Amino acid sequence: MKQLTVNAQTSELSQVLAFADTILEEAGCSAKTKMQIDIAIEEIFVNIATYAYPSEGGQAVIEIETDKDGKIVKITFEDQGVPYNPLENEDPDITLPAEERPIGGLGIFMVKNIMDEVSYEYADGKNRLTIKKSF
Repeated sequence: MKQLTVNAQTSELSQVLAFADTILEEAGCSAKTKMQIDIAIEEIFVNIATYAYPSEGGQAVIEIETDKDGKIVKITFEDQGVPYNPLENEDPDITLPAEERPIGGLGIFMVKNIMDEVSYEYADGKNRLTIKKSF
């Protein structure tokens, strides 16, 4: 398992993606799957940076591990911000025209559809969102 701790600010996104991409490339992840994982990482990290710490900044910890065969990646995002489980929200109605849909929810909906598994837990004062993908 490898870990990166960054300030929960959107300006840190490129560092988070570079960290993940290096691990994914070393594991032999295809370009297509890496791009899908990058989309999920971006959605989750930007949400943490935007909403986890409303009054003052904080940090985000990203843990990445691959299985011993290098065919499954597990990425965990951890923050000490406002407790929030994005998986409790109802999925957006994507059959509605964009102008009729309420704002929000599309990013986590995409993550749930891109990744094989998405889970959330709040423990010890920390939000932990974990995503898994086979490649």
